[in-house]
Amino acid sequence: MAISQITVEEKLERLPKKHENERRSLPSYGATNEIKLIVIFPARNEAETIAHCVSTAKKSKYEPEIIVVDGESCDQTTAEAKTSGASVIKQSQSIFPAKGVAIRDGLNEAFKLGAEYIMFLDADIANLTTEWVDLLARPVIEKACDMSRGYYQRANYDGAVTKLVAKPLTRTFFPEIAHFEQPLSGEICATSELFKALFVSQDWPNGWGIDIWLLIEAAMKSYDITEVYLGTKVHTSRQDYQKDVIGLAQMAEQVALTTFKEAIKYKRVDNLNRLHL
Repeated sequence: MAISQITVEEKLERLPKKHENERRSLPSYGATNEIKLIVIFPARNEAETIAHCVSTAKKSKYEPEIIVVDGESCDQTTAEAKTSGASVIKQSQSIFPAKGVAIRDGLNEAFKLGAEYIMFLDADIANLTTEWVDLLARPVIEKACDMSRGYYQRANYDGAVTKLVAKPLTRTFFPEIAHFEQPLSGEICATSELFKALFVSQDWPNGWGIDIWLLIEAAMKSYDITEVYLGTKVHTSRQDYQKDVIGLAQMAEQVALTTFKEAIKYKRVDNLNRLHL
């Protein structure tokens, strides 16, 4: 399984010979009209940040098209997104939480538009920079990996579900991905081929389990996955649980159950017998 902990620069230097011609045809830094990158923002009531997110992503040197998947927002999310230059589609199912639905809807639209590379970014990032988009896209576009995932410097009180649920469970059932700093990262980029391979799965989660599911499925299918350091992430949703993490209970439940289902699917349940409690 090709999951590396070396830096992106090292991976680019170690590209196999079969990719050399492809690599030389791509700029190390600079846009090209031959690259079809689509950036997708699943969004629900993110009027405060969506305009900044869309306009920032549009400035990437890879000149991406931007899609916002609106999850029945009751604020000005749709208007702000359109004004900022994004195409907006409505979430196909009237349920909540529905991040998995929104990601699936976004992928379906990106496939129709002929995307070669597809990136997902959270819509509530207050400090998103164009550099983030470039850093996430570069290793995938330059063939250093099949999927890149963002990770960040996090405050001690941030990332409760990651620290208390996702990472302990991956250490138990999927130790080969336990080194990932943020297994629930909402900032990911991958080839269209990878997403198409996962898209056909019958066990695609509708809700918050989608982030851990995408990581586990890509790893179990032996795709090459790299984490990219993006600095510090400031996202408005943190305000919702900063004083009381009970607001994360449903997310924690869905992440845990998704991981258990994946453990059953890949016959990892017996890993429990190795635990010393």
